[in-house]
Amino acid sequence: MLHIVLYHPEIPPNTGNIARLCAGTGTRLHLIEPLGFSIDDRHLRRAGLDYWPYVDVKTWPSLEAYLDADGAGRRLVSTSARHGEAVQNFAFSPEDSLLFGPESCGLPQNVQDMAAAHVRIPIRDCIRSLNLSTSAGIVLYMALARIGGLGDW
Repeated sequence: MLHIVLYHPEIPPNTGNIARLCAGTGTRLHLIEPLGFSIDDRHLRRAGLDYWPYVDVKTWPSLEAYLDADGAGRRLVSTSARHGEAVQNFAFSPEDSLLFGPESCGLPQNVQDMAAAHVRIPIRDCIRSLNLSTSAGIVLYMALARIGGLGDW
C-alpha cells in the first residue's frame, strides 16, 4: 500500500483535499509535525468534507519517528518541482512513501537527502510550482497506475 507523507504542511485546505484523495484511493496519510494548523481546523475538516472517517491518518512528531515506525522498510520518495526523475518515467513500488514538503518552501535539503529516490512533475518554467494537493494527486495516481493499483472501485 502506498503512503503519502506531508512534511510540515501549512495550509489546511490542501491537507483536507489530500485527505479526501487518500480516502478515495485507500492510501494512508501521514502528517509530520509541526503542522501549520490544528488537526481540528474547520478549513481542514471542510476540505475533507464528510470523508474523514475513511481516511487512515496518523500524525508524527518528526520524519525520523515515522521512518523508525510505520515507514521502516519503505522507500522514501521525495517530490520536487525542479529535480528528480520525471514522474511518468519513475518505477514506483507498492510500498513507497511519497513525501511532499511545505507549501511555502518545499522540502529542505537535509530532508531530501533522507529520501532514496526523487521525482518531479514536469512543468513549464513560467510557474514556480503546482499546488500541493494537485501535485499529490498527480504523483499518487501516476504511482497507482504504474503499480497496477487502479481498480474499478
